[in-house]
Amino acid sequence: MFDVVRSWIDRFLSEEEAVLLAAILISCTIVILTMGKILAPLLTGIVIAYVMQGAIKAFERLHFPKGLAVWCTFLMFMGGFVALLLVVIPRVWRQMRLLFDNLPAMVQEAQGLLHELPAKYPQFVSEQIAVSWGDLLNEQVGDIGQWLVSVSISQLPLIVTVAVYTMLIPIVVFFLLKDQDEIVNWFKLRLPAHRPLLNRIGHEMNIQMSNYIRGKVIEIIIVGGASYVIFKIFGLNYAALLAFLVGLSVIVPYVGFVAVTFPVVIIAYLQFGWSPDLLWLLGWYFALQSLDGLVIVPLLFSEAVNLHPVAIITAILVFGSWWGLWGVFFAIPLATLVKSVMSSWPRGENEEGAGAG
Repeated sequence: MFDVVRSWIDRFLSEEEAVLLAAILISCTIVILTMGKILAPLLTGIVIAYVMQGAIKAFERLHFPKGLAVWCTFLMFMGGFVALLLVVIPRVWRQMRLLFDNLPAMVQEAQGLLHELPAKYPQFVSEQIAVSWGDLLNEQVGDIGQWLVSVSISQLPLIVTVAVYTMLIPIVVFFLLKDQDEIVNWFKLRLPAHRPLLNRIGHEMNIQMSNYIRGKVIEIIIVGGASYVIFKIFGLNYAALLAFLVGLSVIVPYVGFVAVTFPVVIIAYLQFGWSPDLLWLLGWYFALQSLDGLVIVPLLFSEAVNLHPVAIITAILVFGSWWGLWGVFFAIPLATLVKSVMSSWPRGENEEGAGAG
């Protein structure tokens, strides 16, 4: 047993840099698992600052001084941040409350439609199936009601959290943008001078992470904005809320599209019935989703490492269960990190000798 463990250590932990990399990965994982909620404003600020680096570089290419580029970028961020707080979120919240207020009437209408299905389509839907669907609908509505009660009870801590985020995030973003070089150099000084493995993995992950985060933010804005325009043109109820959900759904590949399509189809059907307006609306919606998958994603994520869909879904499940929404958001770059570490990890002489033989 000890010989097996010693052989494994000799193969994978024989180099000092491999031990250092393992220690860094384990330490970061422990910190996020144990202090993730406390550090959430800092992590949010880091993500936003990382996204805004592209804007700083764009201003510098226009021969802006570094300080002026930082200030212009920060003012752009503050404009978007204020618009999100004062325009987007209040409108989405109002439509969410309106949807929940109208939910009983919508459920009653949906149950009436379910009861009509066996008579209209007896070859596809039986009376027993329609009843079971109605019972399932009532159960889900009951779960939503319980969730609303729990949200109402816990509303004060939520307000406090939003207030803390509102105050801290702009401050964190500003200093991360302003002092980025000093912060990065401080961490580099704590690492060994000779670090080819860390440099290789860090360079690859910087390309992957920057491409993914910036591309994902742009994709959310494009898909969410285009969805809102389509929904408003057709006069769909709760357009802002549904467009907000459609925009956020791109964070979760495959699963997000399926999850958000159900409320869009149900609300559209209850409002328009089986009519040309419903078909045109769904046609434009699915055309947008196809455009996202076939054009927007390849353009925005041209630098991304190819991952198998099973690997992506596994990463979403694993990292999402560990770190919640942040884990879902970073599932793909984290899976890329795992792949990069596994392919770049130094092997000992035993494995090299076996490969040569």
